[in-house]
Amino acid sequence: MTQRPATQRMDGTARRAQIRRVAAELFDASGYRETSMDDIAGAVGIKKASLYYYFPGKDQLLVELHEEMIDLIIAQQQERIDAGGHTNQQMLLAIMTDLIRLQETHPGHLKIFFEHFRELPPDVRASVRQKRDQYRDMLVTVLSDGTRDGSFGDIDVDLTAMAVLGMANWTYQWFRPGGRRGAAEVAEYFWSQILTGIAPA
Repeated sequence: MTQRPATQRMDGTARRAQIRRVAAELFDASGYRETSMDDIAGAVGIKKASLYYYFPGKDQLLVELHEEMIDLIIAQQQERIDAGGHTNQQMLLAIMTDLIRLQETHPGHLKIFFEHFRELPPDVRASVRQKRDQYRDMLVTVLSDGTRDGSFGDIDVDLTAMAVLGMANWTYQWFRPGGRRGAAEVAEYFWSQILTGIAPA
């Protein structure tokens, strides 16, 4: 990655967001262990001392990248819950779209989220795992409510939740923005397969 001169002044929040975005790209392209703070500073276009002002080390960057992802999708689902008016089928599609769309809005982040989880400090890892469980519980609630109101059939809710998360999360291995199908199209296709199956009508 070429150096990006810091040609514009940013407030602290914007600069931290820029650093996280650039670090995610570097971690994705070169690997977390192989990327140094020097690499990140150079790619952002700031001095290494300035980088340390915002982030004391790579661990803190990794922590915030994890927190950013899980907090975002929790907030999106909570907004729908608070707003009301969505069917459980619509909720399921929205959850799957949120997850897959991260590949478009935060490219590279999901790879870091899944492949470097074990490199987080133990206390932070526990906190992130708790949030992951919270999000899974949101999905389970949608599936459970849907079985009661007839939106879904007689399903094993826990296994179905694992299937949904597996389908959506694994897209980080192959989905590329700008491909034949966008995130929303992929999510809708997966969702329709879950609802109807692949057996002939």
